[in-house]
This record gives sequence, structure tokens and C-alpha cells, in this order.
Amino acid sequence: MSKHFASRIFGPFSVPCFLLGLLFFGASLTPSLIPRGPDVQGILGGLVTALGYLLGEIISLLWRALDLPLLSGRLAQGMTWLVSAAVIAFFIWVLGSSLTWQNELRQQMGLEPADALHLVRIVIIAIATFLFAFFVGRLVASFFRLIRAWFYRVMPVRRANVLGVITVALLLFVVSRDGIFDRVVEGLDESYEAAQHLFDRAPPQPDDQQMTGSAASLIDWAAIGEPGREFITSGPGAEAISAFTGRPALDPIRVYVGRANADSPRERAELALAELKRLGAFERKVLIIASPTGTGWMDPGAQDPVEYMHNGDIATVSAQYSYLQSPLALILETSTGLEQATALQDVVHGYWKTLPEETRPRLYVHGLSLGAWSSMYATNLFRLLDDPIDGAFWAGPPFPSAFWNYVQNQRNPDSTWVLPTIGDGSLVRYASHTVDASEAAAEWGDMRIAFLQYVSDPVVFYDPASLWRPPPWMNDPTAEGTSKHFIFVPIVTQFQLALDMALSFGAPPGHGHAYYARDYISPWVEVTAPAGWTAADTERLKAQCDNGFQAGCSNALR
Repeated sequence: MSKHFASRIFGPFSVPCFLLGLLFFGASLTPSLIPRGPDVQGILGGLVTALGYLLGEIISLLWRALDLPLLSGRLAQGMTWLVSAAVIAFFIWVLGSSLTWQNELRQQMGLEPADALHLVRIVIIAIATFLFAFFVGRLVASFFRLIRAWFYRVMPVRRANVLGVITVALLLFVVSRDGIFDRVVEGLDESYEAAQHLFDRAPPQPDDQQMTGSAASLIDWAAIGEPGREFITSGPGAEAISAFTGRPALDPIRVYVGRANADSPRERAELALAELKRLGAFERKVLIIASPTGTGWMDPGAQDPVEYMHNGDIATVSAQYSYLQSPLALILETSTGLEQATALQDVVHGYWKTLPEETRPRLYVHGLSLGAWSSMYATNLFRLLDDPIDGAFWAGPPFPSAFWNYVQNQRNPDSTWVLPTIGDGSLVRYASHTVDASEAAAEWGDMRIAFLQYVSDPVVFYDPASLWRPPPWMNDPTAEGTSKHFIFVPIVTQFQLALDMALSFGAPPGHGHAYYARDYISPWVEVTAPAGWTAADTERLKAQCDNGFQAGCSNALR
């Protein structure tokens, strides 16, 4: 490649743009919600450096387009040296504090402190990331110049420039969204279907005729999928529950319909209702409509405790909508989860309404992570006003959830965004790793809604608008479990939080998006009000949780 050709393809390297990128790199070394290791920090640093460089080029382009004056000669050189010194000084200051900040965050989460920053490793990875991003950006710019040159032949310069930008943007969108993305989704769904051991690779079906998937069941065991089969066959039985409560107990009813059990969300919902009827679920005291995570996984840490509380006199129904892991399903298959949750609630709630109020079970809805989003979406005004459900418990609600955002924005002015109070607390309450939703200004009303959200969970508290303004919770006093050194920097904060989302699934239990079994217990007690339950029972169940049915939402990405 000749020097002239390379210059035309990649253009000149801009020192001012690189200084802006370096400033972003330094800002990325500040802490966010989840601790970062050197490899992740290197990728983040290289990426925001490239974005800073790009922003600098955009500003330069606009400056020239507006024909604004440019510095030149010694004045330009002096300004470059002055800005360089300021950026380098900032970078050195951040480097000196970064390890301390990250270790403070690690200690708050119960993690071992890091012994070194590993600066050389961070810089090498950052350089590689920056060069890759820079190369891709220059290729796109070269493609734009090529398209624009074609337009120059048939139209004026200004029109060619505008149409060139629009054409390149549309082509990139179509190729990525309608070409690559569609093939990726299709391939991932097929691979996960195979990985879930469907059909001929399924283990033997249950012998108990009162279990979903048995010979007497209306739901084909082989098509349920591994997450559903785990849900059906795991959990406490009557004997284990009785040993805890000291009273005769029932075997909890668990109904699960896999994505492959029927062709459409409505058909899967109708199949679930038929199985509930077969098993006598509407004769139980409590019925829960639960929405699973992306792959169909049901968190045992959320499910097992509530079955102990109600002495097994409980039924739970769920339907799978995807095979993708939750982060991928959140981005690529949002509508499928919303449609399935809506269909299941429509069918089950619709039948439940026809039953006598004095004999039908109390009806609750529940979901974790992506399941919380789909469950909230399905819990519309008909579920809340027309013969309403008895309550809802949602854990780790993702930030795009419209219902969650609406409730958050109704918070009392003196409460924080991460743990708000809503009115007098008679309808909605919040819980976290340190708050159990038991305290409020008023007693519970007829309907009870609880949210479980950790203050360090970026899946909940990510904010797309952090590209240009701080998220609402950054305007509140620093919450326990977060860093007081987390500062807002446009663009950088956005990517810090985005990266935090990916890291949050592997956080220690009780932090990030790793929801801990014991933290489900008190909110379940508050929402479902189990008969004869005491504070001592709650503590005994938490102890059993720690020793037995431990679960963390590090698995929720499944």
C-alpha cells in the first residue's frame, strides 16, 4: 500500500482529536457500579479513546463547515502544548487513584482487593482496541468518500454530501440489522434449542402422574427443554416442606410449557391453562404466573422460598419464549417475551376471573430480570382494575421497563431513585440487599406490589440518556454499596454503565445483577402474606437458604 493511497484511505492523524480521546481514557479509569479488571479496563479505555477521537473529528468538521476561524502558527502550537499538559496531568492523577477506587468498590462487595493496577496490560489492550476501532472508522469514512464521488457526477456538492451520509448509514443499518443480525439470531436460537437437549436427547419423563411432562400430562416432556425440566423436577416436595413447617404439607404444583411445545404464544398459554386444570392448580391457596429469563430459566432462589412459606399449597405456571441468553434476548428478541407473558396472563387471569372469589386461589405475577420486564408489560390495567390480581413481585427489572419507569417517577421527593418510596407504601414498596420492604407509612392495601433491586445493578439503573446527562440516581447522595468517586463524564459514563451490565451477572450475590435467594424471602412474605408466618420463620428460612437452596442470579444470564 503506497503512502499516498494509505493517506487517502485513512486520512491524517489529528493530535487534538487524540488528546480528547486520551481525556476520555483517563475518565474511564474512574469507578462505576461494578469493579473492572485490567483486560476489561483496557477494552473500555481503547473504545472511549476512539470515541473521543471521533467526537473531535466531528467537532472539527462542523467548525470548518461553519467557516469559523482556526488557530495557526505559534499560538496553535502553544495551545496544543498547554492542552496536552493538562490532559497528561489529569491522566496521571487518575492513574494514581484508580487502584484505590477499584479496591474500595471490591471491598464493598466482599471481594479480595487487587494487588496491582497492571497498567502495562491495560495500555496494550487499549492500544489494540483503539487501533481496531480507528481502522473500522477509517474504512467507513473511505466508503463514504467513494459513495459521495459517485453522487458528485450527477448532483451538486452539498446534496452529494448529505445523500452520501444517508446512503452509508442506511446501508450499514440494513446489512447489520436485516442481514447479519437476523442470521445471528436464527443461528443462536437453533444452537440453544440443541443445547437444551430437546426431543430425542431428553431424560426419562417423571413417573409421578401429578407432574408436568409425565405420561398423563398434556405437555410433551421431550419438547419442554432443559430449563423447564429443571424447574419441574427440582424444588421442595411435601416431605421437605413439612420438615421445615412442622405441619402436613402438599407437593407444590409446577407447570411449564417450552417454546417447542406449541407454535404460538397463545397456543402455549392455552396448553398451560389446560395443564393447570388437570393438576388442580385452581384449588390451591396461591397461584403464581411467573415469567422466566431469556433462555427459559426459573431461579430456584426465587421459587423455592415461597413454596415453603405456603406449606406447598401453591401452584406456579410459566412459559418459555426464547432460547437466547437474557442479554441477547433483551436486545434481539424483546417482543417475543412480551407477547408470551401477555398471552399467558390473558389466558390464566381470564379463566381465574370466572371462578368464585371465595374458593379461587390468590393470584400473583412474578418475574426476574427479562422475566420481570415481560411480566410488567403483561400486567396491564385489566389485571390491575378488572377483577385485579392480588399482587406482584418483580426482581431486577431492566431499565427499559415502561411500568417500572412510571412507578419510579412517582417517587416521593425526599426519596432516592435507587430505593424510592411511593406514596404511603400501601401499594408499592421496594427491597434491596439491605432493605426488606416491611416498613412503610401505611399498612398494605388490597393489592401488594414489590420491587427487588440492588443499588449496584446496572441492568436496572443503566440510562441511555447518560450519553449526555447524568442518570437520575447520580444526583442523589451516594448509596451504600456504590462508589463516591463515580463521576459523570458525557459518553464515557454511558459506556462504563454498558460494560457494567455485561459484568453484573458475575457479581457476588447481593450485588450487581446477582440476586440472592435470601433477599427474595422478605419481599415474598410482604406480598403474599403467608398464614401464620412469623419473623422467626423468616430467619429460619433464610438460614435454610444459606445452607440449602442457595441461588444467585449469576445464572440469570442463561
